[in-house]
Amino acid sequence: MLNTVFQLRKPRQFEVSFKDITLDSEHIIVRPTYLSICNADQRYYQGKRAESVLKKKLPMALIHEGIGKVIYDPTGTFNIGDEVVMIPNLPIEKDDIIGENYLRTSKFRGSGTDGFLQEYIQTVPDRLVKLPDNINRSVAAFTEIVSVCYHAISRFIKTSNARKDIIGVWGDGNMGFLTSLLLKKMLPKSKIIVFGVNEAKLNDFTFVDQTYLVNAIPDNIRINHAFECVGGNVAPQVINQIIDYIDPEATIAILGVTEDLAPINTRMILEKGLRIIGSSRSGREDFEGLMDLYAKYPDIIQYMENIVGTQVHIRDVKDIVNAFELDINKMLGKTVMIWDE
Repeated sequence: MLNTVFQLRKPRQFEVSFKDITLDSEHIIVRPTYLSICNADQRYYQGKRAESVLKKKLPMALIHEGIGKVIYDPTGTFNIGDEVVMIPNLPIEKDDIIGENYLRTSKFRGSGTDGFLQEYIQTVPDRLVKLPDNINRSVAAFTEIVSVCYHAISRFIKTSNARKDIIGVWGDGNMGFLTSLLLKKMLPKSKIIVFGVNEAKLNDFTFVDQTYLVNAIPDNIRINHAFECVGGNVAPQVINQIIDYIDPEATIAILGVTEDLAPINTRMILEKGLRIIGSSRSGREDFEGLMDLYAKYPDIIQYMENIVGTQVHIRDVKDIVNAFELDINKMLGKTVMIWDE
């Protein structure tokens, strides 16, 4: 079976390659249908990773957020035509202590191995989770990033102290939106306050208890715990502001990615006895937990419809490039690529 793979050869240049897929009794074939562009994809596309990283990882098919339809399943796990979310993490071992997304041996689609920007995906059954019926497919396309937020909150719940009256979320982008939305559902008794830099974006956080611009935070504000959802070159500034406003013995959950080292106020981390936990990617149990959350709170999907940005129908390399270029200039929301069948 011949598969068409759309690989990034070098920044801003895709090329088509063809690879054989051998059908067997253990692997399922999925036809990707809706794919979502992540900031990590953009860092590769724009060449914003170190030259040594690009040289090592390219050429490579991008995209680790996506859904598809099952077209071949010799295992009997799914029915032909079932819509599934594809899990990009590819563990090759199991550890009783370390999660699959933190094992150094695990591979990850779109980061060192080909992602979902292919005509077909060959994978094993446990890398697929069936989607709920009648779900908004454009929202479902970015289930992976939502699962990362779910994973971070789950770890936070396990490791933080019991005082969770007020939780702050720094970041008014997609990650901040999704994290604060899930926090309201997973910790319904907690007051959620979002801190950002764009008042127009903060106005979209209608489900939280309060919002503040980061340059206009009242002096008397104190929070029990915090989530950092910004990253980039402002990460040090954000983390240090959190340290200033957070309670002693609090937990700071860091989700933002930065390519640079971040100088932070270690003196106050020590004086306040703070706990900092980093979270990255997610595993199968996070996808399954998220599906249960969708079923329990259907309005989650409705809220997430607000961050569906540009939707681009794609058939060839030209369309893919167009989608990535449009995504660069987005103000808010997820750019979704829809395969024309």
